[in-house]
Amino acid sequence: MGVRGAGGRSPGEQQVRLAVLEGVLERITYANEENGYTVARVDTGRGSGDLLTVVGALLGAQPGESLRMEGRWGSHPQYGKQFTVENYTTVLPATIQGIRRYLGSGLIKGVGPKIAERIVEHFGTGTLEIIEMEPERLIEVPGLGPKRTKKIAAAWEEQKAIKEVMVFLQGVGVSTSIAVRIYKQYGDASISVVKNEPYRLAADVWGIGFLTADRIAQAVGIPFDSPERAKAGLQYALSQATDNGNCFLPEERLIADAVKLLQVDTGLVIDCLAELVAEEGVVRERVPDAEGGEPLSAVYLVPFHRAELSLAAQVIRLLRGPEDRMPAFHDVAWDKALAWLKDRTGADLAPEQEQAVRLALTEKVAVLTGGPGCGKSFTVKSVVTLAQAKRAKVVLAAPTGRAAKRLAELTGAEASTVHRLLELKPGGDAAYDKERPLDADLVVVDEASMLDLILANKLVKAVPPGAHLLFVGDVDQLPSVGAGEVLRDLLAEGSPVPAVRLTRIFRQAQQSGVVTNAHRINSGVPPITQGLPDFFLFTEDDTEEAGRLTVDVASRRVPARFGLDPRRDVQVLAPMHRGPAGAGTLNGLLQQAITPGRPDLPERRFGGRIFRVGDKVTQIRNNYEKGVNGVFNGTVGVVTSLNSEEQRLTVLTDEDEEVGYDFDELDELAHAYAVTIHRSQGSEYPAVVIPVTTGAWMMLQRNLLYTAVTRAKRLVVLVGSKRALGQAVRTVSAGRRFTALDHRLMGAIRD
Repeated sequence: MGVRGAGGRSPGEQQVRLAVLEGVLERITYANEENGYTVARVDTGRGSGDLLTVVGALLGAQPGESLRMEGRWGSHPQYGKQFTVENYTTVLPATIQGIRRYLGSGLIKGVGPKIAERIVEHFGTGTLEIIEMEPERLIEVPGLGPKRTKKIAAAWEEQKAIKEVMVFLQGVGVSTSIAVRIYKQYGDASISVVKNEPYRLAADVWGIGFLTADRIAQAVGIPFDSPERAKAGLQYALSQATDNGNCFLPEERLIADAVKLLQVDTGLVIDCLAELVAEEGVVRERVPDAEGGEPLSAVYLVPFHRAELSLAAQVIRLLRGPEDRMPAFHDVAWDKALAWLKDRTGADLAPEQEQAVRLALTEKVAVLTGGPGCGKSFTVKSVVTLAQAKRAKVVLAAPTGRAAKRLAELTGAEASTVHRLLELKPGGDAAYDKERPLDADLVVVDEASMLDLILANKLVKAVPPGAHLLFVGDVDQLPSVGAGEVLRDLLAEGSPVPAVRLTRIFRQAQQSGVVTNAHRINSGVPPITQGLPDFFLFTEDDTEEAGRLTVDVASRRVPARFGLDPRRDVQVLAPMHRGPAGAGTLNGLLQQAITPGRPDLPERRFGGRIFRVGDKVTQIRNNYEKGVNGVFNGTVGVVTSLNSEEQRLTVLTDEDEEVGYDFDELDELAHAYAVTIHRSQGSEYPAVVIPVTTGAWMMLQRNLLYTAVTRAKRLVVLVGSKRALGQAVRTVSAGRRFTALDHRLMGAIRD
């Protein structure tokens, strides 16, 4: 059926040196998605019932498959005799037992163990031949109707086609999930595209970056110094920059990055950049230097340049437009209006809150910012209450499901995610835009620090002329995961957008250790970690021990002491993904503690992860094809069902939407018992546990710690070293992102 994972020696050498082992893959005990290293148990069919351990390049093999493995025998001091695999071939099983196991393994959609049993009972050792040559005969099997028969035949054909692609990609180390995606993208043209246009893969297939495409290109003989390779490398360097939050890169830096990536002459890269600009593959433009130096030659990927120009133009359009959909507030008797508001809410507005309310209701674009406990929420509620009193149509939105829920609870009005509000369609186009604007007089966007350039542009485009737009957020938090610093640019000195910053901490909030310490951290003062009922530090200098202690605190100690649910109410927020106290390692340990494997609990292994019913998971890419209006990077949910026969897993998201995932799509999901602080933006949890260790030294910055602490409603527990905590409080994040939105907004004033 297919060869995979060649070990890099010539065939002659391998034949001389490598031993051969045949067996059925019973289970995978460990798999590293990044390098394909796998530890598995195989049944060699010797009748003793003992399973043999095999290790090595087995990425893509599925339990139930019969394998012919080439490799070496060896011994492990702890685990005993084992076989190290250099490469392997899948072999169709020949025995009844092997065929039954193979068919029932979940390899073919629509066939689980029970159906496999029935098919094999009917056709015996000829089963696989029947499926291959005469699939219409499957209807002879009791309980299999024409619909199921067709489905099985189609799934078998798809498996065969994918295996052919796998054979072709064997020497390039491409995993099964990527091969499946290549096949889904290009179908029968897969091998032709891979051979002739390998760099297309990086643009067209999620999960393939330039490095994988480049490895494939080298394998199919594309010259190292070809212009095609250099152009693909330049575009990859720019896309990496946008992944890191930048809207553009200065030309000199882009050239240096590309030379380092490609290992080719600078001259070739400069020539290819000029060609890309001429072909309109990228945009080059002079923009001011944010540090006040000489203007920069900025190079943009086209969508980010368009979005930046468009967003600036749309904001100015709203600000300067002659229409006003809430004219009543221009000559309102504010004393009376505020007295009426106090009767409704039972509280006075502080002077700066009053200023913000007036601004939102009289200016067509405004920004409200401030830290925790400064009354942003009450101010927003006041704005909405007054607008509704004048019968204004109010639309409320936030970047995440959790933030939207919180906004709805706060105002008593309906709120949705920005994606859902705009009804984003497959491909990312919005149902609402300039031609078909939202039906709204006032649009309020909460957690606006999370808005990236692309999403902010889609949103502002959909605001009708004359409507009021209020951005609400904490500008001191981490900027958006996507490219841009929209909130910071709107608030930049000289910006035409009016803004109010709330600075006074209310007395009630002053009693909260979480709020007090958030403000201390934000002003560069270490948090108080003793004597508070809601803010604790567990000191542990060793990073590995701190990781283990974090798991114990989150899964056992905090739930026991505060009566919280470890899955729903407690969130571990790690500064980084890697390392012994990183989100990756902690997720594995927390899953063992909170959702351990049980014989009655269905599970599915995918690469290095095991998914179980009850798992807390998060989506790790924007997928416009899923759900009602797409499922987006950062969406969190719980696995509610797992069907091996249909090869499908269902997640109930925090927006109360059920979303299905085929097993070959599971690399879109990661566990979310622990998430990086960047991924936690816009969310709020009853309790957060934060490992702060010297292992994350490079990531320890003030706005990172501040963002983590402000995610907590009731309780913060820090676990780690005082030295690392001190480093985080002292270190102001390095520099601004490369964005020119502020310059474009100010330029519009001068025009």
